[in-house]
Parts: sequence; structure tokens; C-alpha cells
Amino acid sequence: MENNEIKLTEFTKGGGCGCKIPPGELKELLKDIVVMDSELLLVGNSKTDDAAVYALNDSLCLISTCDFFTPIVDSPYNFGRIAAANAISDVYAMGGKPILALSILAWPTSVLPIHIASEVLKGATEICKLAGITLAGGHSIENKEPIFGLAVNGIVDKNKIKRNNTAHENDLIFLTKPIGSGILATALKRGLESTHFMDDFITSSCALNLIGEKLGAIEAISAMTDVTGFGLLGHLIEMTDKGRISATINYQNVPLLKGVKELSEAWVYPDNTMRNWKMYGEKVSGIEGATLLTMCDPQTNGGLLFSVDPTKKNEIIALFEMEKIPLFEIGKFTEAKDMAISIE
Repeated sequence: MENNEIKLTEFTKGGGCGCKIPPGELKELLKDIVVMDSELLLVGNSKTDDAAVYALNDSLCLISTCDFFTPIVDSPYNFGRIAAANAISDVYAMGGKPILALSILAWPTSVLPIHIASEVLKGATEICKLAGITLAGGHSIENKEPIFGLAVNGIVDKNKIKRNNTAHENDLIFLTKPIGSGILATALKRGLESTHFMDDFITSSCALNLIGEKLGAIEAISAMTDVTGFGLLGHLIEMTDKGRISATINYQNVPLLKGVKELSEAWVYPDNTMRNWKMYGEKVSGIEGATLLTMCDPQTNGGLLFSVDPTKKNEIIALFEMEKIPLFEIGKFTEAKDMAISIE
């Protein structure tokens, strides 16, 4: 079987971060898990942050994370690139520097030749090289569906750790990538893809969030996360810190990947969109129709979402212009209101 004859998305039900366990079920899964009490574990699974953080000494900390999923695209090579970039992103979202990765591979060797899995690993290796790290080993098993991802370690100075729930009232909210990858992946799976927007989708999904390491060193950035399976709204709600503050979002400023507007208006969306909405919809006002589909859309290797002291806005914009990275101001945090998120 030749590589160009294989469509990986035909071998799975879901794909990318859209195959995550829904937020409500995940909460139920973790409710009885007891975390070992340790002053050295600065961030653990009792929080809803992007990675675990462990203090190695008074200043240096270890960031540890893992992420894996079923194919979001048909190309094995691009599947490897996207999965690797997505896993590494959690280190950048904590303001850290990745240092090492291990691969996680589950493969149906009876229906997909092993050389196809090699293409997945080649894609992942390329992304690791771009991140300046080594794919140093890993583990593989036989499985009914193809699954791939990475376990990634990184380092960060204790004073530069970025959390997802430490934003302040009046902070501005910025996003570094357009959203809509879940909708586009669903279009691909249904045979509705179009070449005029798939290239944009692949480019965005493979792009590393390298800027996160530099953002970690900026004190004016009070909180940061990356947008993945719970959608833009889900990760924004995590940033409101259980109602400590609220957020107002200008939907006209929320960037969409090419083709997403048309597909959402045609009601093309993945199953986890509605699962996301069921979990946190009662905390959101001003949302309806296609807006719901895009704001709840599960992202795979989405952009960084962060809050900024408004007096430092121009400095942040200047940094992104210098790095030639897109940046979108989408709203602001406010004092706590009845609704966690208000869409305008």
C-alpha cells in the first residue's frame, strides 16, 4: 500500500484534540485521584493547567507533559508534525523551554504497514528538531486505531512560570493563532475539504508556539495557556479562575482559519463541540449559531492565549512584529460578573 493511497482519518472515529474525553467526564474521572502532597510539586493534576511543574532547586523547575491522539489529517508525515507540535506546546504555554521528548505510538500493524508509522515519526522528528530538542526514544504497542504523541520535558525559571488562572482585572486578552481546526478536520473526514483552505489549516496546526518561552520572561503577561480540545471558550473559562474574574470577548476580533466561516454556517462541526458547550455553556452569554460552533470548536495545537497589563500592550505588539508572528487582541478581563464570558 502506497502512502498516497492511505487516508489515516478513515481508521478512526475522532481525531486530534477533538478525541479528548469531554470536560465533564474528565472531571468525574479525576475527582477521587489523590495527589501526593509535596512542596516541590508547584503545579499538579489538582489544577487545570497545561503541564506539571516540579522544583529541582530554588530557581530551576522541570516541566513535564504528555499528549497523544488519533489522526487529524490523512498524511502520516503531517500527522506526526501536528502531534509533536501540539505536545511541545504545553511546555511553551507554561513559559518554558523544551529539552527532551519521548514518543507514544499505538499502531494497527495488520491494516497499516509499519513504514507508514515511520512517516509519522519522521514528521515528529522534524518538529522536535525545529524546537531544538531530541526525540530520544519512546514506547509502541499494537492497537486497533493509530495513535501518536509525545511525552515532553522542559525547564523554566521558578519566577517565570506562567499559569492559566492568574490573570488580573482589566488585563487585555491576546491570541496568537486563528481558530477552527476542529471544523476543518471534520470537513476533511467528511470529504468536504478544499485545497484553498487545507494548506492554511496544515501550516497553522504544525506551527510551534516558540514565542511562549520569550513570553515567560515578561512580567506584564499575567497568565497564559494554549487553546486545545476544550475550545477557545473552555480555556478562557479556566483563565477566569472559577469566577474570580470574568471576560468580555469581541467576536469580530476572533480570527478564523480559512474556510471556517463557510463551514460553520453550513453546520459542519465535530461531536466534541457540543460536549464542550454542554459543560460550560451556562457560563457564557451572547453566543448563538455559528458563533457557538467556532468558539467551542476543539483545537489541535492552537495558539497561545494570554493576558497582558494594558499599559504594556505596545511592548507586546512590538515583540510580535519583530518576531513576525501574528497577534490578535480579542477582549479583556473584568471584575467578576454573573457570566464568566460575555460575547459582544
